[in-house]
Amino acid sequence: MNAKPGDKVKIITEKEEFEGILMPRPELLEKGFTVIKLDNGYNIGIEDKKIKKIEILKEYKPKKDKKVKLPFNKNLPTISILSTGGTISSRIDYKTGGVQSDIMKAAGVQSDYTAEDFVEMMPELTKIANLKTKKIMSVMTEDFTNKEWSLIAKEIAKELDKSEGIVVTMGTDTLHIAASALSFFLKDLNKPVIITAAQRSIDRGSSDAFMNLICAITAAAKSDIAEFTTCLHGTTNDDYCLLNRGTKVRKMHTSRRDAFRPINDLPLAKVYPDGKIEIINKNYKKKGAGKVKIDDKFEEKTALIQVYPGMDPKVIDFYINECYKGIVLAATALGHVPTNGPKSVIPNIKKAIDKKISIVIASQTLYGRVHPLVYTNLRKLSIELGCIFVEDMLPETAYVKLGWVLAKTKDPEKVKELMLTNIAGEISERSLDKEFLY
Repeated sequence: MNAKPGDKVKIITEKEEFEGILMPRPELLEKGFTVIKLDNGYNIGIEDKKIKKIEILKEYKPKKDKKVKLPFNKNLPTISILSTGGTISSRIDYKTGGVQSDIMKAAGVQSDYTAEDFVEMMPELTKIANLKTKKIMSVMTEDFTNKEWSLIAKEIAKELDKSEGIVVTMGTDTLHIAASALSFFLKDLNKPVIITAAQRSIDRGSSDAFMNLICAITAAAKSDIAEFTTCLHGTTNDDYCLLNRGTKVRKMHTSRRDAFRPINDLPLAKVYPDGKIEIINKNYKKKGAGKVKIDDKFEEKTALIQVYPGMDPKVIDFYINECYKGIVLAATALGHVPTNGPKSVIPNIKKAIDKKISIVIASQTLYGRVHPLVYTNLRKLSIELGCIFVEDMLPETAYVKLGWVLAKTKDPEKVKELMLTNIAGEISERSLDKEFLY
């Protein structure tokens, strides 16, 4: 039937009719199906043998791109958007469920968005700030290493001299770890730097990308919070976004739009898409003068190990043999590890500490704090072995901080001192009931 990918079509089956944009057939989808994109942004596959007729409603004709001319308002701040990849800047890839062709523009899907693209999709942005965009990389966060964190930190430092605030877009999978790393890598921050992202891509009807970006730009342009923060949906609806401290946030759901929650801390603010900012937690560093410094050295021989019942103690031996300098144990509850019986890891921890490997104890429960003295088994770790109990620090934050500290010193006492020093809001003095499951 003469329809081509990109055409607006009506597909008539024996029982139903569907209208949408005809898509190239996904390579991973078995043959015998036709795929269209519905007006709500979702794709459906229709079995070919059930199709009686395909009518072409509107033929697709490629158009030359016409870029929106960006206005400059001298009364508005300039905000830089730095893109690193991820769902918020993705288009459908039909080798794995989508394509990368200009046909997708007919469906409103594009990648590598520029400031002009953002303004075309969201004209209200011109009333918030003057926008600049720069693509740093195109890397999913599950592939990030300290090298990517370092590159992002350096680009942020460059742009801060030219802008009133920075918005970084990236993938969501390890966004909370990147946020922790950048909180340590950027020293003496004096302007807002905000990570935003999307759980659902821009082409989907339920995408959270637009509101997240509007709220992030609003916070960067209007708030006086000179910290590294994240800005993503606060509820499953389009109510507001939460501005969370970079060292106190974690992805808590695989797909919900409000997946990123503050842990052991209150959000710094609620940011509404209409421009309103409601401060919740007044404990933050405010904008000021000065110049940000890069402090991005990181000891790659740092590990994070999940503690679990029946774990093989030789897991720790692996890192000893590989000459690691530090290990964070995501321990149970108050900081327990298998201590008695044939699976005790105590001898292996002692072996590591004897080799000057710093052992840090954080809790895998996430909420609450570890304690070195409540139980006998905890005292063995803290008093007898000298493990470092890091209060209410998240395991991932402890991992990032330990690598950052070990790049400065390998002296166990100095490592302990720095790990227990609150540097980027990673340690709270008190745990408040209202912080739990905020």
